[in-house]
Amino acid sequence: MRHQRGALRAEIMRYVVLVAFLGGMFYPIVFMLLTTGKTNAELSINFFGLPRDFQVENYTRAFNAVLPYIGNSIKVSGVTVIGQVALSVLGGYAFARFKFPGKNILFYAVVSLMMVPGILTFVPQFIIARDLSLLGNHNALIFPYIAGSQVGGIFMMRIFFASLPEELMEAARVDGANELTILSRIAVPLSIPMIMVIAVQNILGTWNDYIWPLVTISMNESARTIPIGLAFLPTEYAQIPYGAVMAGYTLSAIPMAILFVFTMRYFVQGLSSGALKL
Repeated sequence: MRHQRGALRAEIMRYVVLVAFLGGMFYPIVFMLLTTGKTNAELSINFFGLPRDFQVENYTRAFNAVLPYIGNSIKVSGVTVIGQVALSVLGGYAFARFKFPGKNILFYAVVSLMMVPGILTFVPQFIIARDLSLLGNHNALIFPYIAGSQVGGIFMMRIFFASLPEELMEAARVDGANELTILSRIAVPLSIPMIMVIAVQNILGTWNDYIWPLVTISMNESARTIPIGLAFLPTEYAQIPYGAVMAGYTLSAIPMAILFVFTMRYFVQGLSSGALKL
């Protein structure tokens, strides 16, 4: 009996700890949602409580303010993910299926770039963007994002393509298919889950990036992405209440939530297949 009581208390304590952790994780989100419905006056007297009269107009003001920034982020993330996925697929397939002198040395050289901290290339990258007159427009984000994010993609795609059975490729060659046909008709359809993993990681990274856009495009208000636009929102729109600012943060999270809902199945499949192949 004592053993059963001890096991029950331990089980209850585990649930209590898990609930406490979940509460700590979700409370900032709940607080943000509650704040979106308050005026500045109510925040001063009812900071943590429920809104007494939910201010729907906060979302209207936030939508008008952050919509251009959301559009800029969609543009930058969309173009970047297309370029990164295309280069990752082509590079990974070349390293996995082609034979050429120095292939392994070149592959290890590419993979070694993953060990270089991004802060070491920050200043040289900024100087290159300045000398190419990219500052202040989206090209200052798109080109460095594509160049810097394809290393991990090439590594993952190379492992996946190398795991595909060679007999499948040979059968396609016997039927007259060239390498481009094999890549587009066989290799790419089979690697959709892995491509989705690379794409989602890339989109999350570019959507949430703050430091690089801050130093390259923040001077041009029309080119700001969502993290930069939200950071400048309280200072440039002095009349906008804090509830509307929080509503802006809420609206900026909706595209990523939608992306996760529609790609979760492929993302989990890609992670599982990648883990098995690694």
